[in-house]
Amino acid sequence: MDGNGTNMNVFVMVIVTIMARLLMHSVFSLQRRHRGVAEGLAALGAALVVLLSCRLAIMGSQPPEFSPADNPAADCDSPAVRSLTFFFLPAFNAWLLLCPYTLSFDWSMEAIPLITSIADPRNLASFALYAVLALLAMTVLLSLRRRRPGEDAASGETTTSGDVTVMGLALMLLPFLPATNLFFYVGFVVAERILYIPSMGACLLVGWGAHLLHARARTARARRLLHGALIILFLLFAARTWSRNRDWATEENLYRSGIAINPPKAYGNLANILSSQGKKEEAEWAYKKALSYRSNMADVHYNLGILFQEQKRYEEALQEYKLAIQFRPRMAMAHLNMGLVLGLMGQKAEAAEVYRHCSQLDGSGLKDPRTHEATKISALFNLGRLYADDGNFERAIGVYQEAVEKMPPHYQPQSLYNMLGEAFFKLEKFDDAERWYLEALKVKADHVPAHLTYGKLLAKMQRIGEAEEWFERAKTLAPNDSTVHQHFGQFLSEVERHEAAADHYVKAAQLAPSEYEIIFNAANTLRQAGRNKQAEDYYRQAVLLRPQEATSHMNLGAMLHVNGKLLEAESSYLEALRLKPDDSITRTNLQKLRHLLAKKGISPSR
Repeated sequence: MDGNGTNMNVFVMVIVTIMARLLMHSVFSLQRRHRGVAEGLAALGAALVVLLSCRLAIMGSQPPEFSPADNPAADCDSPAVRSLTFFFLPAFNAWLLLCPYTLSFDWSMEAIPLITSIADPRNLASFALYAVLALLAMTVLLSLRRRRPGEDAASGETTTSGDVTVMGLALMLLPFLPATNLFFYVGFVVAERILYIPSMGACLLVGWGAHLLHARARTARARRLLHGALIILFLLFAARTWSRNRDWATEENLYRSGIAINPPKAYGNLANILSSQGKKEEAEWAYKKALSYRSNMADVHYNLGILFQEQKRYEEALQEYKLAIQFRPRMAMAHLNMGLVLGLMGQKAEAAEVYRHCSQLDGSGLKDPRTHEATKISALFNLGRLYADDGNFERAIGVYQEAVEKMPPHYQPQSLYNMLGEAFFKLEKFDDAERWYLEALKVKADHVPAHLTYGKLLAKMQRIGEAEEWFERAKTLAPNDSTVHQHFGQFLSEVERHEAAADHYVKAAQLAPSEYEIIFNAANTLRQAGRNKQAEDYYRQAVLLRPQEATSHMNLGAMLHVNGKLLEAESSYLEALRLKPDDSITRTNLQKLRHLLAKKGISPSR
């Protein structure tokens, strides 16, 4: 915490010190007469210390860096505004505990406006809370001092009341301390989760208070009124719990319930859910609705960019990624995706520059440094792949090896190792390729791509039996992966086992009926296996998938020619020539077909 919060820290520290001393005095006072309560308080205090120590250990020497929207008061330059707001937040939490009428999954982004003036009426709530706590503390202290050995039962009840009050206050206050911004700034304003344990203390105090009122009620009518009030209170809280549970039943319900309180955050999260449900138009509307409330939300711009990227609206996606980076310059995922989009748009030099910049982003102080560091390695991975796609395998290897040297311990390197193997394979450095393929399989034994690439390498090295074993293993690991059957079929075709190759290609085509390359290769392999009727059917599918592809029409024509469907074959040849007039193979086939038609006395269709 910076020096600007000194006044607030000193004031709150004084209050905490007083409460701690009262708690210690209570523990010592209770040790002889109420050992169980004393042990409970000691355990609660010890648990608090352990949890705070763990939190500090996880955070490291520096506190995490949150965006200003996460905790607006913490980012405020005015010590007075920061102090007044932080004083008020416990009072706001206490009100939610006592009257949970308005709830939200998130209270960031000025959902609770900052207190900028001493005249703000919310300061009265702050004063009331601390006054009540001070009064309760004094009452407890006096009650614990009041009892002496030999005193009557009434004094014993007073002491018990003090014991219960101490335990209730401890349950309410101690677990809440880490959320007060006293020790370090936290990444939220209000959160329902931090009230779970304090609610136990509140229930304890309410229950004990009801017991005392019942004991002091002098008439049956007064007791009936108390019972009625308790029943009404129970029913109200039960109904609110039931209602809130329905909000928490699904993420969509939860985010919709928060729109009235924190619309930018709620709409942004709702858009993520709608997008995952395939409701792309509604998701786009929700993202833009969120940005209409708060235009500088980097996460929303980033997620909207992903939505546009999935829809191949690359220019719009690029603009959203740029905005995300503008509002959060170290957002590694936005840099990475911007590089991907630039690559898809053919702007490879710009993509390479973005990948390189992403790999050098500083991650100190970020909320999620693990993801940040992993993303930097992914940027190098994609940079290397960019060079490899251009045939610059030496440069790709250099980038991949840089990624290997820099990758953090938690990074999963199997894909990186596999790509290194691929690059060495392309350079025909087979020993190096084999070493990296085996490294990929060593870190992840069920990595299917490495099984396939290693199988291809073994086939290239004429280790046919070993190659087939690795393809078989890949098929066992992923029996419904079309890529596995495609590569297995290609291997079998290369060793001239056309019947088995055709079976694998047919399986691949069944698993991926919209993939043109798989369908077309299945047709070719079926033709090689002599299964001409099936080959014809798959060539027809290829034509349907890419009607403007001349090769599909030419091969369909050839298959129809072989199958004796001469006029249909002529029509396919002519369509192929319309798309590619200078294709000599199609012209030759058409001439042969027409010569055959003439011999049979059949007139050409045109």
